[in-house]
Amino acid sequence: MTGIWALAALWLGLALLASLLSIWFRISTALSEIVVGTIAQLIIGAIIGHAVLGTDESWVKFLSGLGAIVLTFLAGAELDPAVFKLKWREAAAVGLASFFAPFLGCAAAAYYVLGWEVMPSWLAGVAMSTTSVAVVYAVMLEFGFNRTEYGKTVLAACFVTDLGTVVALGLIFAPFTLKTAVFLVVGILVFLILPWLTPRFFRLYGNRPSELETKFLLLCLLGMGALAGWADSEAVLPAYLIGMVLAGTVGKDHALIRRLRTLTFGLLTPFYFIRAGSFVSIPSLIAAPAAFLFFLIVKITTKMVGVYPVTKLFAAPDREAMYTTLLMSTGLTFGTISSLFGLSHGIINQAQYSALVAAVIGSAVIPTLIANAFYLPRHLLPASETDEAGMAEQPARRVVSDPAE
Repeated sequence: MTGIWALAALWLGLALLASLLSIWFRISTALSEIVVGTIAQLIIGAIIGHAVLGTDESWVKFLSGLGAIVLTFLAGAELDPAVFKLKWREAAAVGLASFFAPFLGCAAAAYYVLGWEVMPSWLAGVAMSTTSVAVVYAVMLEFGFNRTEYGKTVLAACFVTDLGTVVALGLIFAPFTLKTAVFLVVGILVFLILPWLTPRFFRLYGNRPSELETKFLLLCLLGMGALAGWADSEAVLPAYLIGMVLAGTVGKDHALIRRLRTLTFGLLTPFYFIRAGSFVSIPSLIAAPAAFLFFLIVKITTKMVGVYPVTKLFAAPDREAMYTTLLMSTGLTFGTISSLFGLSHGIINQAQYSALVAAVIGSAVIPTLIANAFYLPRHLLPASETDEAGMAEQPARRVVSDPAE
């Protein structure tokens, strides 16, 4: 166990460094963890060896995957049902535009400009169409937007985008099978039963030191995640749906949400974001930057062409519209999942995979940096965050009340 303790200490030391950097440079913690993972793999790999960081260790993969699942669940739980009913047209329009514009644009660019074959081009379109719920939710939580109507609408749009990605990946590359049918039937039953069962179960047995609520939620998330993996889907999709259907119950239990955030951001998500950053090979990108830069530029451009006009259609101010567009341009979880799916099924080769993954991770960093540096909609910040930013104290516009804050 000595090696495991040492490796765990190294990862948590990198997570602590990333947190300090996020404070010093006033950037998102998720963003700093991705950057730290990239640089750590470069430096440690050059000095000692690539295997030292242990990204392929089974327990590191488990903690990383669990971090993505719980973080996605928390993002779904932030979707206030009342706000979603009120803003579903805007969320659906932004989410669909965020999916279709880069999906079609990047697929066409890969086929006609880079000369890729038809199926690799479609795979590139799927990988580039994604929006990272994990990155967007981490940013929303960092600035307090998760408590506002604006933040809840953006998170709902992220779900629509990634649902389109999952559907496209399944329809184009993974034919409908009996396993898929079983997953859909069981999923529908679970999503119908949970909103009725969960509050009653928690009232009978909850609020005890044994943290029964956390164990119950993790059982549901991991159980549905295992079923999704068995059906050739992804574990984060049912996690988001479980969060959505429990948003009216678990999402309003602020003490439970805070405990889950402590577990998630204190232990799990550093493994997810640092591991994601470690997959970027800086020497490879320097040696052959063309495809990486091409996909990154095309993705951000098509996202802007698709999303920005839709936000303006719903009367968003310029700063708010650009901030939304840049956040919808981020990618990480489903982008890397789609790329890895293509590589493992022989749809794309290693060089194509490297270009896609680098562009996906680059899209998690660059749009977030630009958005927070130049387009942060300070008028939407909750009062406490506005005060910390040096703004005059005033009520935030379109803020949804949160009695626990």
